[in-house]
Amino acid sequence: TITRRDVQTLHARMGDENGIHQANRAFAMLRTVFEKGREWGYGGENPCFKLKKFKETSRERYLQPDELPRFFQAVMAEPNITERDFIQLLLFSGARKSNVLGMQWKDVNLDLKIWSIPANESKNMTALSIPLVSYAVEILKRRKNENPGATYVFPSTSKSGHLQEPKRAWARVLKTSGLEDVRMHDLRRSLGSWMSITGASLLTISYALGHKLASLSVTAVYARANVDPIRTAMETAIRAMLVHGGLLDDGGNVVQFRQSV
Repeated sequence: TITRRDVQTLHARMGDENGIHQANRAFAMLRTVFEKGREWGYGGENPCFKLKKFKETSRERYLQPDELPRFFQAVMAEPNITERDFIQLLLFSGARKSNVLGMQWKDVNLDLKIWSIPANESKNMTALSIPLVSYAVEILKRRKNENPGATYVFPSTSKSGHLQEPKRAWARVLKTSGLEDVRMHDLRRSLGSWMSITGASLLTISYALGHKLASLSVTAVYARANVDPIRTAMETAIRAMLVHGGLLDDGGNVVQFRQSV
């Protein structure tokens, strides 16, 4: 009984009340539900067919050089060590928030410095091998020693068994740093942007961030086979951010950074 007019009305109302991004996500999910139903034998039409989503403007926010000192100082001042580690790992891995929250030790190989994300946990439904940079490995080794026998890297007493989105910690970081318009997802974008700034190719950046590579070129296959150049490009970008942020000097040496602000 759901008609195209019903979908249009819902989409428009959600756009007004919840914003165009949420309206478009709901529209996309509804369209997928009907398409899956047709695969399973539903004989009706998809009421989302030929309807258009709201035009979205791509967000380009990433941490600028002059913002990095404030950001890192605020992160290092975060009193909750688990949530501080989580925020740093978001930036150092470039992975999606949901994947870092649910990161399991069985998928982490600290010897090879690889984090394997199963296909069923990947947004693109493709298994990913995320190179782990030295800064991420340091955090992970400490966490493993502090949480022996844990299933998740960020264990919690929550229903899921792992950390849920640390909204309060993120709010503290934003308040302390004065960067009110930065979202957690912008950390992923920041790594990609700084990789570009430091000379990484589009293919390298796409692999590092787990983007779908099939449409780029057949060389994506070879990029998957050797993650060392990807890791090197990530290390270079992160080192540049840490230098601008005041945690490393120009020679790559650790600066004694103040832990409170």
